[in-house]
Amino acid sequence: MAQSSNSHYNSDTLCIVWTSGDPDVALKMVFMYANTAKKNRWFDEVELIVWGPSAKLASENKEIQETLVKMVENGVKIEACKACADQYGVSQNLKSLGIDVKYMGKPLTEILKSNKKLMTF
Repeated sequence: MAQSSNSHYNSDTLCIVWTSGDPDVALKMVFMYANTAKKNRWFDEVELIVWGPSAKLASENKEIQETLVKMVENGVKIEACKACADQYGVSQNLKSLGIDVKYMGKPLTEILKSNKKLMTF
């Protein structure tokens, strides 16, 4: 079976689904690994998906916000689940940080069906 050219089928992509509302998990695990993986080119692409309580944390915590902006500047692709962000009323806040806020059900399903590596926190 031929591999699709769609980026969702790139086998050298790391996708991290970040759901935790705990700032220590974000700063000391999720962000640290994502940034290091991108900086050291452990993967061609590193994607962070903000899902659930992490959306609320990202909109309220200044240190988290500063780190997310730096991650975008460093080439980490960051997306957030619009349905989740809307439930917390934070979609606009996330967009202002350079995060692509969109409905993520179908994209996540495509990731799960692809050859991408997936981590969850």
